[in-house]
Amino acid sequence: MDEYKSKLQSEAMDFLCEAILSLKSKEECYRFFDDICTINEIKALEQRLQVAKMLRDKKTYLEIAAATGASTATISRVNRCLNYGSDGYTIVLERIDSKE
Repeated sequence: MDEYKSKLQSEAMDFLCEAILSLKSKEECYRFFDDICTINEIKALEQRLQVAKMLRDKKTYLEIAAATGASTATISRVNRCLNYGSDGYTIVLERIDSKE
């Protein structure tokens, strides 16, 4: 990590990042996340990314809560990350948008 130093940075986190970066297909992602996470953990990650996408698309908290089932606390936390976080959501969402 050159210019960005995360509070999460450790050898174990580096190993996890390398593991994720080694995946080459959606099927491999499904298999890996099925093994490493519980269904609830996967659903929470999935939900947060959907919330981030909807916030970027200027949806209201009520629209997002209705569509995703996310609590207003979760929506607020994701919104804080989008506005004041490490730009992780932005990087991913922009790359997904550029593929479409």
